[in-house]
Amino acid sequence: MYYLLRNLFALIGLAAVIAVVYAMIQLQPTVAAFNQFEDKSMDVYLEMYEKLVETGSMAEATVWKIPVAEGMTPEDVEETMKFVANEHNFKNVGELPLYREVEAMSEQPYRYVKIYMFCNALTAARMLDYNDAFSSYLPCRITLIEDKKGKLWLYTLNMDGMIWGGKPLPADLKEEAENVRKIILDIMNRGATGEF
Repeated sequence: MYYLLRNLFALIGLAAVIAVVYAMIQLQPTVAAFNQFEDKSMDVYLEMYEKLVETGSMAEATVWKIPVAEGMTPEDVEETMKFVANEHNFKNVGELPLYREVEAMSEQPYRYVKIYMFCNALTAARMLDYNDAFSSYLPCRITLIEDKKGKLWLYTLNMDGMIWGGKPLPADLKEEAENVRKIILDIMNRGATGEF
């Protein structure tokens, strides 16, 4: 009986060692790829994962949202955002008053939802010259939305994954992308409070 148990445990140990070696071989390309990523990448993905677990929504995990101060009207927010964008030499390249389209099509009132598009064309061109996939982030969109309880919010895509989520961007492009991030957050933060 002793020899049988000893041999059984030896087989289990051998199987465990084989499984670990196999897993290491299979994971090696992934580990090697992650070693080439930006230093902040794990923080970016951890934050995204935490939001995903908290909300159960990948959409929520990939956006920034800022509450608009009480008493601010959509017009106040819009005026402030346009002022701040202009201050940073970001052009307002389009607006989509989605709520009006919904009302026109449904013939029913709908809550306020308007999408603003901001862009610096030269920065956009540099990003596209690096990788055409950046076109999915262009122009920078900020949505002013009234939630189902009547509270106004500002939403935009979280740019951290684009900047720090993979292999490092070339230094000059990374600096420019970080500046775009700073400007969009400034437009949103000041728009939410009416700070000119």
